[in-house]
Amino acid sequence: MLFLILNPKCFHCLLQNQKTKEQIENLLQNGKHKELRDRLCCRLTFGTAGLRSAMGAGFCYINDLTVIQSTQVSCRLLIRSAPFSSILLSHRALFFSLLIVQYWGPSQLMCCSVYWENGAQIKSPHDKEIIKCIEECVEPWNGSWNENLVDTSPLRQDPLKKICDSYMEDLKKICYHRELNMQTNLKFVHTSFHGVGHDYVQWAFKAFGFQPPIPVPEQKDPDPDFSTVKCPNPEEGESVLELSLRLAERENAKVVVATDPDADRLAVAEQQNGCWKVFTGNELAALFGWWMFSRWKENCSKDADVKNVYMLATTVSSKILRAIALKEGFNFEETLPGFKWIGSRVKDLLDNGKEVLFAFEESIGFMCGTSVLDKDGVSAAVVIAEMAAYLETKNLSLAQKLIEVYETYGYHISKTSYFLCYDPPTIKRIFERLRNFDGPQSYPKFCGDYSILHVRDITTGYDSSQPNKKSVLPVSKSSQMITFTFQNGCVATLRTSGTEPKIKYYAEMCALPEQRSVAEGSFINLIAHFF
Repeated sequence: MLFLILNPKCFHCLLQNQKTKEQIENLLQNGKHKELRDRLCCRLTFGTAGLRSAMGAGFCYINDLTVIQSTQVSCRLLIRSAPFSSILLSHRALFFSLLIVQYWGPSQLMCCSVYWENGAQIKSPHDKEIIKCIEECVEPWNGSWNENLVDTSPLRQDPLKKICDSYMEDLKKICYHRELNMQTNLKFVHTSFHGVGHDYVQWAFKAFGFQPPIPVPEQKDPDPDFSTVKCPNPEEGESVLELSLRLAERENAKVVVATDPDADRLAVAEQQNGCWKVFTGNELAALFGWWMFSRWKENCSKDADVKNVYMLATTVSSKILRAIALKEGFNFEETLPGFKWIGSRVKDLLDNGKEVLFAFEESIGFMCGTSVLDKDGVSAAVVIAEMAAYLETKNLSLAQKLIEVYETYGYHISKTSYFLCYDPPTIKRIFERLRNFDGPQSYPKFCGDYSILHVRDITTGYDSSQPNKKSVLPVSKSSQMITFTFQNGCVATLRTSGTEPKIKYYAEMCALPEQRSVAEGSFINLIAHFF
């Protein structure tokens, strides 16, 4: 292969690890040349959540070599662009004594996230610069393979306690009912899905004054095989929450909180009359939006200006925050999918003296407060616990409060799901067909009996709703995303995942409370035609 001829040292480095070496040798011996080309002739790229891939052999997989390359290139880029004082700091090695959640460092769970000086995940142009630098410097530095360096280097520090203490202290800024938390009889179950969240959620509950949540013992400790679940993703709902729900029933716990393996996302389930309601990301956002604004309103200073307050969401997420903002007078903004866009925009707002209360993406990613400019399952878990404890004193459940929120700000009926597709050319043909439906550069005008009012194509930068026909959101040529706004008010989006082989779809219908039944019927019929 031409790549291997031009990069023999790089290929040799891939064989340093015995497991990846065996994978390459097996593919070669079995004549699987196409898979070898796929693994060796392309590189990892940044998606919506950093560098993500399966763990295995190849330059487009997560392994020793690709982590070393990404890390050393990030250091080179830092040295090139950072002030001298920052370069000095960057030479001190930080070695955490425990596994850490994603916002404190790269996760061991098939993802390598890179954060810039603004505290948010990197976006263009830094992501492209890192990939370019990797191609220019593929050979690991001397000593990169010496695993003993981390134990012997005099520059090594363990910042875990200092950072944890600082984080837990910051958490208290969004704790509004500590005395109530200390007195509540409400019990919570927490599952960390074989990931890194257990200790941090325990400490967060303590910071808020709660008794510790009851852990699911089989899923408490890190396990790279995720041995008790088919899919270690709490977003999949009740089917993957089986152990935590059964434990909650035995312990008479009303609420289950589930952090994903790297603890940056949160799922919530609540027991109701012997059944469980697992909230969607959009439903939780409605609750978080109401809670964060109502707590701000009750605790803000007399001269605080609501026009200085912001909430944010990705463009494929529910518009419930927009509805709350319109009624309450604060500001709402949308970003492209991915918390790298939210984090960067939040930093800009903070730098300009604005106050950001909450941000979210529908895939159960929430940012409560601004201590962490990324989605954070730990803080979200303890905030939802405080919300539940507070609502219990009002004889309300989370589900009942959600209905109140919708009755106040309008019903937001949504459906999100995905199709698996492992063939990139097929995905491209699907989206090109939509762009050339009745002819060149012609999008669909109807979906069944439902008329399409506007089309926005983030991939090409087209937006029929704008006077200049150009999208307000940034163009993203590296991914596919088309949004259809229907005459009846429904908004539906098709996009490719930035992290998985999926075509995702999102649809939502907003309606006044008295129009709920009509809107639901119309929404169900349209979805049947669209998907």
